[in-house]
Amino acid sequence: MTVETEPTPGSGSANVQVRAQLSLSTTAARNLATTTKSKPQMQAITSRWLLKMLPWVQVSAGTYRVNRRLSYAPGGGRAAFTKSGSTVTVVAPSLGELPVLRGFEDGETLKELARRFVQRDFAPGDVLVREGAPIEEVFLIAHGKVDRIGTGKYGEEAAIGTLADGDPLGDEAFTNGGGNWPYTAKAATAGVLMALNWSVFQELVDRSPALREQLLGVAADAAQAQNAHGEARIDLSAGHKGEYGLPDAFVDYELEPREYELSVAQTILKVHTRVADLYNQPMNQTEEQLRLTIEALRERQEHELINNREFGLLSNTDFDQRIQTRAGAPTPDDLDELLSMRRDTDYLFAHPRAIAAFERECNSRGVYPGTVDVLGRHRPTWRGVPIFPCNKIPVTGNQTTSFIAMRVGEDNQGVVGLTQINIPDEVEPGLNVRFMGIDEKAITSYLVSTYYSAAVLVPDAIGILENVEVGHAFS
Repeated sequence: MTVETEPTPGSGSANVQVRAQLSLSTTAARNLATTTKSKPQMQAITSRWLLKMLPWVQVSAGTYRVNRRLSYAPGGGRAAFTKSGSTVTVVAPSLGELPVLRGFEDGETLKELARRFVQRDFAPGDVLVREGAPIEEVFLIAHGKVDRIGTGKYGEEAAIGTLADGDPLGDEAFTNGGGNWPYTAKAATAGVLMALNWSVFQELVDRSPALREQLLGVAADAAQAQNAHGEARIDLSAGHKGEYGLPDAFVDYELEPREYELSVAQTILKVHTRVADLYNQPMNQTEEQLRLTIEALRERQEHELINNREFGLLSNTDFDQRIQTRAGAPTPDDLDELLSMRRDTDYLFAHPRAIAAFERECNSRGVYPGTVDVLGRHRPTWRGVPIFPCNKIPVTGNQTTSFIAMRVGEDNQGVVGLTQINIPDEVEPGLNVRFMGIDEKAITSYLVSTYYSAAVLVPDAIGILENVEVGHAFS
């Protein structure tokens, strides 16, 4: 039906036509239609490549013991510091992390030693010590980067390493009684170091029998026959002829090997019985609640494998297996050095922003990483080693993060994940859902648990490239 209206005299307006509705509107029709729905979505789900690529070891007894050969070389450690305004002080107990003070428990002596460190600022390019000069001070780097520079075969300067936050400089003098600097130390960035005068330290040693005994013990361990990795040496003979007297040998073990207990991530899922009874079509409400809860637990599991203070990979990487970037952004040279630190590297893990920063550096050099198909996905590679994203590796406030390189597997003396399967009420390997009952408010409770840990079988199974800058540089 068409309705026409007469124009108002002098208005010049045209006729207005209103057409009546000829069919049912889509808005009204939806009241009689069934809606097609998706399953509940969850933005926090990630690819979780670490959980996929780690080989998992069945830990039937809940504890995994890592037996190793006896090692005399103390592990490298880092000191900690507190900052109040512009004043920096050494945290006394953290001095026990230094190689020469490892295991030293005299708290008062450590406090007195910490008080004797003097704060000193440095600028980029400052030469802190020169090769061949006598060691008169020992340093702890509180903040910043310092390059160690040696002399090459033909007299040229050669970079032999980079030190950063918490690293000691010249601490080898504690056990050899001074000596000369074997390298030059030059500041790569501005920073702060804590200096301890050698004569001040020697005066404290003279007054503390416990400290003197500690240094003698470290020197005695260093004098033991050992291989390049600090392990007790196995005497062998090769190339001899005739009736040669062969050396005696045996393989000694650590007397107190480390044990890893399975950790747990848990939550209690609550579902009202009315919801489970009445609203289960077309999707089961309890199953969907459990599915998303399990996804959240798996995300937390991967986070703990990276960041847990007891067994997390970042905390359990040996300090000798940590290196610093040369210029801040991750370059092909940095990853080459990281890969060179172990006999075999299976995987590289990094925050997605760190991978993007590395690819920017490759682009600027005209270098293009390869790719490899892993579980149906294309992943970038460097020197044939796949690079996987892991957003559980933290990016700090100053926009720095880390690259993790690892060798995996028990047979390869690498990194392994630990779990226990075939547990009661298991719904996924190492994860179970246990019914806890219905309370007086008609709410059903389910205990959802997953059990896991990780173990580094030998120190060089994992290495870290630290202080990787991920911010964009202004050109």
